[in-house]
Amino acid sequence: MLHKLGHHWNVRSRREFFTQAGSGLAALALGALAAEEAKGAGKADPMASKPPHHEPRAKSVIWLFMEGGPSHIDLFDPKPALDKLHGKPMPESFGRPITAMGTANNTLMAAPRKWKQYGKSGLWVSDWYPHIAEHVDDLAVIRSCQADGLNHVGSVCQMNTGDILAGRPSMGAWVTYGLGAANRNLPTFVVLLDDKEVIGGPKNWSSGFLPATFQGTQFRTGDTPILHLKNPKGVSREQQRSKLDFLKELNERWAVDKQDDSDLDARVRSYELAYQMQATGPEAVDLTKESEATRKLYGMDDPDLESFGRNCLMARRLVERGVRFVELYCGSGSGWDAHNNIEGNHSKWCRVSDKPIAGLLADLKARGLLKDTLVVWGGEFGRTPFNEKGDGRDHNPWGFTIFMAGAGIKTGQTVGTTDEIGLRAVEAPYHVHDIHATILHLLGLNHTRLTHLHNGRAERPTINGGKLIKELFV
Repeated sequence: MLHKLGHHWNVRSRREFFTQAGSGLAALALGALAAEEAKGAGKADPMASKPPHHEPRAKSVIWLFMEGGPSHIDLFDPKPALDKLHGKPMPESFGRPITAMGTANNTLMAAPRKWKQYGKSGLWVSDWYPHIAEHVDDLAVIRSCQADGLNHVGSVCQMNTGDILAGRPSMGAWVTYGLGAANRNLPTFVVLLDDKEVIGGPKNWSSGFLPATFQGTQFRTGDTPILHLKNPKGVSREQQRSKLDFLKELNERWAVDKQDDSDLDARVRSYELAYQMQATGPEAVDLTKESEATRKLYGMDDPDLESFGRNCLMARRLVERGVRFVELYCGSGSGWDAHNNIEGNHSKWCRVSDKPIAGLLADLKARGLLKDTLVVWGGEFGRTPFNEKGDGRDHNPWGFTIFMAGAGIKTGQTVGTTDEIGLRAVEAPYHVHDIHATILHLLGLNHTRLTHLHNGRAERPTINGGKLIKELFV
């Protein structure tokens, strides 16, 4: 072999060439092994805390999901024009939207509410939410939200995952994927129901195409949210640790040639999390530790309010202990769906949710937690200004209201408007993707940079859309 050295040619033997080349190959191999080890380390600990993309304003999110679709024009978006147009056909200028129940040809229906302005900000709230009304200066009421779905299954799915079709990761899963765990003894993403099963079920807190370990953990209702935290009689903690270690070893051997099986990895991690929760879980969910005054603040002294009040109090305790994302369903199983008798339906669910939510806002603020906890209230859509079945309202994804509080956002304001009858967003419209982009931004995550390679495409939470709700940022 010839090798030019300076102005001279150096003659090397075949053996020398392969010896030196082999050293280079060894270095490449070591580099590859190191890369694989780093990759393996990431796989071995997907819940490791990760740095945010920018300085976050929020450490955690409490999402108050009013499932079924609360009526914005009966709660936060007063429409005096409806009083004048009550009983009349919808004006042609507003068009005839296709609704979940068919072509809208029913007459306009007034909102028989008593409205008042509250707080220094003078925000309007109806008599259905008198307790929440006392906290308007801590709220940003976004009146111009938009979604794509007409029915509950698709719309609940979109509000959770960004798409009306199932299969994508939920917002809580994206947050967990992007930031990792803030604690090692409790789930990072918790779901709480108050009544029936959510329309669409667990797909609404699924990890989708993300690794399964990022999916939400549903707590049970009642006095025992987490089952089986105590060891069986006669089984010590050391014995259980030994069994879990042995089970982990068996699973790891089985997984050697199944690196893409995220379900198996999630199962192994769930065993370990359950073990850690045996020490901290009982204390976290033990509401008897709370004072009677606190329990009353959340309405737990009222049997009608007790279930949702318990969940709101649980949410405060969880974020206090480092849980990043807590989703609470009020009226789970489409309770707010008021195609008929909206007066009876909303009177019930507004009463169920009003005092507990007000108690949550007051409690978070008193404990200094509201400044870095983002509270989101809303449903999958709003309701129409025309009647359904005479005394109800149909689904309205074209213009509806949510509110946000905490996390240093600009509060005491309304954002955007709907038209004069509350059918469509006309000023500063914000889509579900915009809501999601804003939530992620407040947690320190850029929705365009939070990606996961799936089927050859770099998928992100907001799919192809998403902009920040700029009015929320001071």
